[in-house]
Amino acid sequence: MRHYLRYLVILAVVLFGFNTNIYSQSKTDVRKRAIRVGVMLPLHDVDGDGRRMVEYYRGLLMAADDLKNEGISIDFRAWNVNIDADIKQTLLQEGANQCDIIFGPLYTKQVAALGEFAKAYNIKVVIPFSINSDEVQRNQYIYQVYQSPEELNAKAINSFLDRFKGYHPVFIDCNDKESRKGKFTMALRQQLESKGISHNVTNLTSPYENFVKAFSVQQPNVVILNTGRSPELTEVYRKLDDLKKNHSGLKISMFGYTDWLMYERNNLTKFCQYDTYIPAYYYFNVSAPKTQTLLQDYNRWFKAPMQESIPRFAITGYDQGCFFFRGLHEKGEKFDGSTQPRPSVQTPFRFERVAKKAGYKNQAFQLIHYNTNGAISIVNY
Repeated sequence: MRHYLRYLVILAVVLFGFNTNIYSQSKTDVRKRAIRVGVMLPLHDVDGDGRRMVEYYRGLLMAADDLKNEGISIDFRAWNVNIDADIKQTLLQEGANQCDIIFGPLYTKQVAALGEFAKAYNIKVVIPFSINSDEVQRNQYIYQVYQSPEELNAKAINSFLDRFKGYHPVFIDCNDKESRKGKFTMALRQQLESKGISHNVTNLTSPYENFVKAFSVQQPNVVILNTGRSPELTEVYRKLDDLKKNHSGLKISMFGYTDWLMYERNNLTKFCQYDTYIPAYYYFNVSAPKTQTLLQDYNRWFKAPMQESIPRFAITGYDQGCFFFRGLHEKGEKFDGSTQPRPSVQTPFRFERVAKKAGYKNQAFQLIHYNTNGAISIVNY
């Protein structure tokens, strides 16, 4: 009868969203035992979603393996929750209600049911990738890693205003009719105007004599394009190279887009030559020793290299696993993700509650700085 009652409680939570904390099983202190981890993602080889999430899950496993050396023990339960799955049925399966933390789901339509389940059983839910659900606005158990393009734009503008005080901004129209960067450049120009900061606008096809007039010889210049595409960026470099040949005293920096991280392999020298800053939530530093170790370990463990993506999905899983597993082990239920005592390999974390009695969103942001001396540094905000 007790088991049937428990089944009915779970069924009520899943089907109707009732909050039934009073029926949830008590859990011993997570700091004194193995952390019970659930993974509810499309874990299959049918399509790209599945293959990417399998790689992400493998990263979680690698994090757990590394944390053994710190005395942290992890018990995993994984469910294949594909795009057509009814997650309510997954939540009825044995062990789901005993998780301390669940990573997932991938699809927006599955968030609400999982969120209600988390409320009932005091389970932290980490939504690792982009979703359109607003569940984080009302559910204190939700941790949303993804940040929207609008949030990125706002943080990028604030960092620009902070970093480039005393610079002369130069906007270059690259004639990309499909560009999605207009919202950023327009908002940045509005902020500059409201602060009385003069700036110039020029065009990629402008004659040299007109192009040069947009730059200041008294102040250092910072260049902003209205596109994130590689072909236009290459044309801008040619234009700037000509400019520097004839005006070697001009100081020029560039403020780019996260898209540019995909071009680093081919443009690293130019990034450094023009003192480039790229706003981003992550940075895949292929030359970092820990990155190299993870790439080698992944190949050794799974007999295949990581997929060529930026960011790397396995390292995303590794970072999130290390962050949350350590946090739960050290602080137990009081862990809220607000501090990160150890740096991540690829993605930093700093979670903040979005409203009273609401969930948490990752607010970490950084500028990747390609210095003129060839060094790459990260400026955290």
